[in-house]
Order: sequence, then structure tokens, then C-alpha cells
Amino acid sequence: MPHSKFESKALAVPSGRLSRLARFGGMASNIAGGMLLDGARQLAQGKRPSVSDLLLTPANAIKVTHQLAQLRGAAMKVGQLLSMDAGDMLPPELAEILGRLRSEGHHMPQSQLNAALNAHWGSGWQQRFETFLFQPIAAASIGQVHRATTKDGRELAIKIQYPGVRRSIDSDVDNVASLMRLSGVLPKTLNIAPMLAEAKRQLHQEADYQREGQYLQRFAELLADSPEFLVPKLHADFTTQSVLAMDFVDGVPIESLVDAPQEERDRLMTLLIGLLFRELFEFALMQTDPNFANYRYNTSTRQLILLDFGATRVFPPEMAPAYRQLMQAGLAGDRAGARQAMINIGFFDEQALQRHQDAVINIFELSLEPLLQTGDYDFGNTDVALRLRDAGMAIGEQRDFWHIPPMDTLFLQRKFGGVYMLASRLKARVNVRALMEQYLSTSAA
Repeated sequence: MPHSKFESKALAVPSGRLSRLARFGGMASNIAGGMLLDGARQLAQGKRPSVSDLLLTPANAIKVTHQLAQLRGAAMKVGQLLSMDAGDMLPPELAEILGRLRSEGHHMPQSQLNAALNAHWGSGWQQRFETFLFQPIAAASIGQVHRATTKDGRELAIKIQYPGVRRSIDSDVDNVASLMRLSGVLPKTLNIAPMLAEAKRQLHQEADYQREGQYLQRFAELLADSPEFLVPKLHADFTTQSVLAMDFVDGVPIESLVDAPQEERDRLMTLLIGLLFRELFEFALMQTDPNFANYRYNTSTRQLILLDFGATRVFPPEMAPAYRQLMQAGLAGDRAGARQAMINIGFFDEQALQRHQDAVINIFELSLEPLLQTGDYDFGNTDVALRLRDAGMAIGEQRDFWHIPPMDTLFLQRKFGGVYMLASRLKARVNVRALMEQYLSTSAA
């Protein structure tokens, strides 16, 4: 498919509702114009094109991606989530180009950045810093990160939210959902209202940097007994609802370790998978965003650096026992027990057709492959990820069975999938069963 090179630029974030709505309107008009031309061309060739075929062209996907990248905020975040959570059900062209939103973003021009910091810190804030680098070291969907040194010598990483993000969340989510409905990739029978409401709630929470700072501190406390992990220290005197200040910690992107020694890659993924189980079974608290950018690695101290706690979720008390029951049944080969556990969790209900229940249970049993193996499981020498993707796509194509599980379950599955993808990327070998077994006995509860 044709690619349009993405270049990070200093582009002002449209912060008013009207200006953002106008961008969506312009995007729709631009795409509609392209659809008319493509439709006329196909009709001239004796073809009868469908609306979804016309909408989901590579050219239109590029237009959508560039507009969402400029809008940033919830619009870009929803594009990221779609590429991760619905990627198997979207046309490959759309899934691929939306996926680029996960790692590419424009940043604010210095004038807009200055205005934002004047609003949050007051005029004259520069006097509190020895240095402040105006070129961001990272730019994402709802904020960008700058490096700075305070007058008293603290080396900080400062995340600054784009203007207008919180005000635009609800309308952005609704507008992106409208584009998805128009595309025809979602069946009309699917009630996405609960998912949209949850997306809005989650994004409002992620846009509250004081809340994120609290979870930054909480994870530092929970992992105080695990020096293998490093959680940056919060600096509350520079933190507001729209600015988050923490220690600047040096590290390399975790996915850059693909060429590291096997032992190091194995150790890293053993730490991450072990942390995943601790979050579910011990903490009842999970950072649910599996974006690889949230992990870095300090090669000198050999510490795994954990970043970005905006998507942290508190799990209800019944969540861990329900998943313990599901895992026990799966490892025992008890298909009837796994079915009942899945009903209890909400993967499907008693009324679901037997073939649909069987399809979901088959996917679960396939995902157990790393747990069923005694000893190290070689994530780099398996096609189970492809088989899981194909099975997920097969379910997605059954329009009479589009069911949205409880949101906590969706976010948990998203995290599991992301960690699995990272293990495959690093070709790690991990004794997953040993990590899980300590949580399977009733005494572990």
C-alpha cells in the first residue's frame, strides 16, 4: 500500500470545540470528495462499489491519520486504541496506518507551549529553572514531554498536556465513533454505547495528571521491595492537573533490546510477565496501556523503568478469584469449568450460541500454550500469535456475535496481549507456568 511519510512538526493544537469540529468536518468533506471520485471511476469500469470499500482506501486512511495526529487529544487516542483493540477486525489498510498513531505525534510550537505553562505555573516560571529544553523529548496523544533542570539541581522530565484536551474528550470520542459507523466496519446491531462511555471516562482519567501522579507514587510503594524496577519519583511542586513532573531517568527503548544477549531478554520479559501477574493477583491495580514506549531499560543498573500511569485501573475484588478459577480450569483441561468461569467474567452469556461459545473457549485454550509448557516457553519460535490473530478475525467476521465483555476484562486482555507481543518481539524464553503457579492455589488468595 502507498505510504505517506510522517514528520513530527511544531503544529498548534486546535483547542476550541468549534475549531476541532471544523477539522472533523473538513476531514469528512475531504474523504467524501475522494469517495465520489473513486466511486465514479469504479462505476465507469462497470463495478458497483460499496460505501465501506470507498471509505477505507489507503488514501483515505492516510488523510484520517494525518488529521487525527494534528488534532491530538482524545481523537488521536481513540485512533491509537482502535489500532490496538480492534486491529484484527479492521481492514488491514486502516489498522496499519492507525497503528502509526501509537508512536508518532506532532508537538506544540513554542508560543503555544509558553502560553500553556504561563497558565499552569504563572508568568515568570522560567526563573525556577536552570535549563528548560523547549524541543520535546517525546510527543504523544494528549501531551508532550520536556527535559529541564531546576535551580536547586533536580533533573526533571515534565509532561505538559495539550490545550483543550479535557474539554474536547466527549465530542472527540463521539466524532471518531461517527466515522467508524459511517465506514460500515461496525455492525449496526452492536451496541457500542458502553464502550464509548468507558472511553470517555478513561480518557478523562488519563487527562488528570494529578491522578496519574498519585498512581506513580503508589506503584513506587508497591515495588519498593523490587529493585529490578525503577519508577520515577514524583515532584509535586511542579505537578498540576495538566502538568506532571517526575525524575528524568536515562534508559533505552525496550524494543531496542532485540539484539541484546538472550539471557538479558529472558530476564526482562520474566520481570514484566511476573509484574503482570502481581498487578492482577496481588495489587488489584494495573497499568493497562501496553504501549512499548511505557517501558525503558537502564543498561548500567539493569533496571526496568516504568513510565506513564495514566491508564491505571483499580480492579474489583472479585476479578482475581474469577481469573484464578478460569486459569485453574484451563490448565486442568476442564472445558466445562472454563466455560462457566468465562460466563462469570462476562466473555459471553448463557444464551450465546454454542458455536460462538466454543470459538471463544478455543481462543482461550490457544492462549494457554505458554502456560501449559513445563520450563521455558520460547516466544520467538512460535506462530501462536498469528493463530490467535486469525481466530480473533474469524470471530470478528461473525456479525451475529459481536459482544463487548466488561471493560475491566477488555483492558486486562489488552495488557496481556501487549506483553505477549513484546515477548515475541524480543524472542524471549520465559517459564510462564512457574510465574503463574504461585497464584493458582486457593492459599494464594
